[in-house]
Amino acid sequence: MFAVFKAGGHQYRVSQGDQITVDFLDGKVEGDKIQFSDIMLVGGDQVVVGAPFVKGASIEAVVRKQTHNPKVLVFKFKRRKDYKRTRGHKQPVTVLEISGIKH
Repeated sequence: MFAVFKAGGHQYRVSQGDQITVDFLDGKVEGDKIQFSDIMLVGGDQVVVGAPFVKGASIEAVVRKQTHNPKVLVFKFKRRKDYKRTRGHKQPVTVLEISGIKH
C-alpha cells in the first residue's frame, strides 16, 4: 500500500517503512510521532483518489533526525565596483520514517 500526501507545499509518495526528508517540522530528535491528514491518494489493490483529500485517511510518521541540507553558497557582485559578498545558507530539514498508513 502507498499514499501521496502534502506537507510543506510539496507532495510525497510513500509506503510503510520509507524514510523521507521534508521541510523542517517541530519535533524532538528521536521518537516524536507526527500525523498527516492531507492525503491526496491511497493506492494498493484498490486506488482511492481524494477531491482534494481522502476522508478518514492519515499517515503516521516518526521523527528520526533533525538536520540541515548541504550548504548553498550565494555570491553577489557588481562588476567594476569592487563589490563582492559571499553568504551561505543551510536549510533545516526533518528526516521521517513512515510507520503506518490508515485508510
